[in-house]
Amino acid sequence: WYRHSALTIIYLSDVSRFSKSGALAESAWNERGWTVQEFLAPNVVIFYQKDWSLYLDDRTPNHKESVTIMQELAHATGIDLPALVNFQPGMRGAREKLRWASRRVTTWQEDIAYSLFGIFGLHLAVIYGEKKQNALGRLLQEIIARSGDITALDWVGKSS
Repeated sequence: WYRHSALTIIYLSDVSRFSKSGALAESAWNERGWTVQEFLAPNVVIFYQKDWSLYLDDRTPNHKESVTIMQELAHATGIDLPALVNFQPGMRGAREKLRWASRRVTTWQEDIAYSLFGIFGLHLAVIYGEKKQNALGRLLQEIIARSGDITALDWVGKSS
């Protein structure tokens, strides 16, 4: 549903008003698993700081059009600029998409897999209590079944 939103507001609760460029990379927001789809899927995103002022006082009506913010986000996440700005859900680039989430943290271990369902355009059952390995296994099985691409099993990233 992020994809169909008119505007997605991203609140950086730990970024103060006088922060400099780079604060986005240091924000706890940038480490959480569910935030990947928050900034990838929508067409229009605005980042706000702790006091509800615009991040870096950037008055661009859509921060996906702000070169400064998108370059900072690309550097912080390892996601290339074209994917950040023009993301399309689906199976293409499965290995890379899995890498994007590899450093992310979630409260519930299964959520690391569940937070990727929308990224891949999948609708799978959410079964809390199944453990991360089972959830990731189901996700990978579905990715391979739909794409036929087994290289998704060969991705390397720091375990979340």
